[in-house]
Amino acid sequence: MMTRLLITGAAGSLGGYAREGLKDCAQILRLSDVAELSPAGKGEEVVRCDLAEREAVDELVRDCDAILHLGAISAEAEFDALLQANILGTYNLYEAARRAGVSRILFASTNHVTGFHPVGERLDHLSPRRPDSLYGVSKCFGEDLSRLYFDKYGLETACLRIGSCFAEPTNRRMLSTWLSPGDFRTLIRQLLAASEIGHLVLYGVSANRDVWWSNAHADFLGWRPQDSSEAYRPAIEAREEEPAKGVRYQGGRHAALKLSD
Repeated sequence: MMTRLLITGAAGSLGGYAREGLKDCAQILRLSDVAELSPAGKGEEVVRCDLAEREAVDELVRDCDAILHLGAISAEAEFDALLQANILGTYNLYEAARRAGVSRILFASTNHVTGFHPVGERLDHLSPRRPDSLYGVSKCFGEDLSRLYFDKYGLETACLRIGSCFAEPTNRRMLSTWLSPGDFRTLIRQLLAASEIGHLVLYGVSANRDVWWSNAHADFLGWRPQDSSEAYRPAIEAREEEPAKGVRYQGGRHAALKLSD
C-alpha cells in the first residue's frame, strides 16, 4: 500500500467511483477538484484546486506517490475552456509531478482520440489517432505530453482511453463502448499494483460482445474485465430499433458535431 494517492477530478462520476473503491490502495486518498467536494472521511484529504493555477498544483502534488488524473472537461467544449482545463492543467500536473518525484500517473484519456475510425473497425494501441473533436485533440496532447515525460524523465504513465463508464449502458453505441464502474476500479488497481508499466496506452472497456478495441498488448497486467453490456441489449434494442442516423464513426455524437456547435 502506498502512502498517498492523489485523485484529481474527484467530484466527477469517475472520481466518485475511485473514491469509493480505492480506499485500500493507499493510506491516504488526496481528493481534488475545482468543484466543491464532500468533507474528508477517514483516510482522506480534500483539497480544492484549479489545475490551471501552477503554484496551487505544485502544492497539491507534494508528498504523493502516484496520481490518478481524472480532472478535465470530459466532453466537447469551447477551445479556450479546454485549453485551461485539459491542456494547461495537464501540463501543470506533469511538471509538478516531475519536480515532486512522483513515479506514476494514470491519465484519463478518452476513446475520442480515435473517434473518427469507422464503427466496427478493430483498434489497438498502434492504430493511428483520429480525434473526433477538440476534446479528443486535448487528450491527444495529454498522451503526447506523458510520452515526453516518460522518455525524458522516466515518469511512468498509463493513458487509459476510457469508453463509456456509467452504471449501465443506455444506447446502442454503449453496447460496444461500455466500461462498468467495477471494471474501471479493477483496472486502476492493476495499473497501480504493476511493478512497472512504462508508457502504456490501453482502452478502458468491459468484456462486451461487439467491442471495437483490443488490449492484447497489456495482458501482462492480468486485468480481465468481468462485466458485459449483453444483459442490457434487449432493452436497448427495443428502444432503439436502428442505430442513430449518420453515426458512422466510433466517436458517435462527437464525430457528428461541427466544431462551431
